[in-house]
Amino acid sequence: MSSAGKAAGDGTGVDSLAARFAGSASCEVNKPDYRELDLGSPVSPLTARKSIGGGATTTVTTSSSSSSSSGSVSGKTSANASSDAETLQSAPSRTPRRGHRRSASAGAPLIHSSRSLTPNSSASGSSITSSNHHANVVGLSGNICPSGKISKPNLTNANGNRMATLSSGSGNYGHGSIMRGGASTPKTSNGSVAETTTGKSVGESVVKRGMASLDPEDVKNAGNELYRKGKFEDALLLYDRAIAISPDNASYRSNRAAALTALGRLGEAVTECEEAVRLEPGHGRARQRLASLYLRLGQVENARHHLCYPGQQPDPCELSKLQSLEKHLNLCIESRKIGDWKNAVKESDAVMEAGAKSSPLVLACKAEALLKLHKLQDAETSLKAISNLPFYSQSKFCGMFAEAYVLYVQSQVDMAMGRFDNAVAAVEKAGRIDYSNADIALLLSNVKMVANARARGHDLFNSGRFDEAIAAYGEGLKYDNCNSVLYCNRAVCWSKLGLWDKSIEDCNQALMIQPYYTKALLRRAVSNGKLGRWEEAIRDYEVLRRERPGDSEIAESLRRARVALMGSQHECRNLKPGLN
Repeated sequence: MSSAGKAAGDGTGVDSLAARFAGSASCEVNKPDYRELDLGSPVSPLTARKSIGGGATTTVTTSSSSSSSSGSVSGKTSANASSDAETLQSAPSRTPRRGHRRSASAGAPLIHSSRSLTPNSSASGSSITSSNHHANVVGLSGNICPSGKISKPNLTNANGNRMATLSSGSGNYGHGSIMRGGASTPKTSNGSVAETTTGKSVGESVVKRGMASLDPEDVKNAGNELYRKGKFEDALLLYDRAIAISPDNASYRSNRAAALTALGRLGEAVTECEEAVRLEPGHGRARQRLASLYLRLGQVENARHHLCYPGQQPDPCELSKLQSLEKHLNLCIESRKIGDWKNAVKESDAVMEAGAKSSPLVLACKAEALLKLHKLQDAETSLKAISNLPFYSQSKFCGMFAEAYVLYVQSQVDMAMGRFDNAVAAVEKAGRIDYSNADIALLLSNVKMVANARARGHDLFNSGRFDEAIAAYGEGLKYDNCNSVLYCNRAVCWSKLGLWDKSIEDCNQALMIQPYYTKALLRRAVSNGKLGRWEEAIRDYEVLRRERPGDSEIAESLRRARVALMGSQHECRNLKPGLN
């Protein structure tokens, strides 16, 4: 039998050692001797427990009680302890060898400590009160160092110098669980600690849990958890799952609408809210969401219907937004009717500021007003914002159905930008939607005449019949006298005939409509150069150089114009009349 077994059998070592601990803070049965240390855990903050050794007396305090696997810290404060600190009398005892363990029959095994006992001795040496500093107490039981690493002296590590560290508590053993190789908690891009569950992201874990459940409430709650975290795509997936299990639940439809709204899919969100209201007419949350969506889309009457539904108290903030939106929308329509385009732009912005930021009709009205003010690029930008927004066939704006009005404006912008075929296609589609509207019918006729005139002028120009091409472009301008493309095309024809002044005049007209129309700028610069107006030519070339910094031909033309200007100035000085 080993020495440990003998000691256990005759009780000489164990009984004396047990006597030394009599009256101290008790531990759970079959728990190792230990030394407590504050490991910085937000769940179980531990305070230092004074140690005993070499005849010293210590104080003992504990702040928590826990149970964990080997290598973690645990302890309980004795229920009948008379004070927070007791003085323990030392007794003679055999000191176990380093690394020595007891057998199971001898009680709790000793945990090897890699540090020696270094208490602070008093002057008398009769008693020792341990310091509050961890550096002056017995090394941590369980081989846990203050740094959070595991010290293993005299043992060969199969993985080289890799140390085991305490994790953040995301594993199975809670705070203080051991991670191999000094692995750290994953962090997000901004440096914060990422939420993980057994190596997978929280979002993936919640989705997996929700998709595995057959209880629609559990699935919905998982979706809500993801929605609160901003994971709208994942939340939508779980709401779809909840609806598949229970398709007649209005709350699931309303929650799905919230996720769709967050993703910018407003049309689908409206459909889901309408379905929720159909399933449960008194569902207040669905009606509030629907009213808010209609406000964003500029649907005043629909928003009012759901906001002021009988038996439901309207939200004062939403009601105020609705009233402001309606006021500015009416002013916007009135400005369009009388052709006050500047005020139409102003009121369109006011409507969007009031809440209708996603209204196709308001965006189209602003685009039309910008077009009339010869701000083509801004008009096109406003129209592009409409592409993913829903239309409502029954709603009207200025006497036109909603979708037809947007196409009506799109056709005008396409024609002004020289996209004649697209302009014809857009207005034809508008005519099929709102076939009885007189404004659409008139625009369709004009667009077709302009497109035909441009095509005819192009053919005549290519055949060298410049006079006839000039007449063809002029015919098109009768139907659209603000078409910069027709003016510029006609200017080229004038230049082919050597009529530089006429060419400059048409270029000026085109640039009034479209200030940075590069073809018109280039044609005017060439025409001014032909007339010896080098200063005017240089101004246009400099604008072109800024617009096209990498164009070598423009750079060369600018250089030549400057040289010509210097030459003409020198010639003028030499031609000054002398004295008789």
